[in-house]
Amino acid sequence: QVVDHYENPRNVGSLDRNAKNVGTGLVGAPACGDVMKLQVEVDENGKIVDARFKTFGCGSAIASSSLATEWVKGKTVDEALKIKNTDIAKELCLPPVKLHCSMLAEDAIKAALADYKLKQDPNKDESEKKA
Repeated sequence: QVVDHYENPRNVGSLDRNAKNVGTGLVGAPACGDVMKLQVEVDENGKIVDARFKTFGCGSAIASSSLATEWVKGKTVDEALKIKNTDIAKELCLPPVKLHCSMLAEDAIKAALADYKLKQDPNKDESEKKA
């Protein structure tokens, strides 16, 4: 399955990072040099209607981000936040030495959704800082 997602990655590309309903997560693992950008597009009902990724890294990192975009589509923001790196690793049968790739994918999902939430209520962050 890793080879399939690596050779035929799903959802490669970019969404408009300036759009209010698009969240962008950019994460990296300095230890191995992998960098992953994952974007989600959320509709007015809070459902993820599209996801795109660009990953610079090994086959396992590319496969993990490809699978992550497949899994988040159709889910609500809260459902997508429940996706765990262990589920990604199990689905792709990643060896222990490649588990950081699935962790990167989980972090990218969380970062993209955090960015999306911030765009929905930009004043929330400011009011929390003052409190």
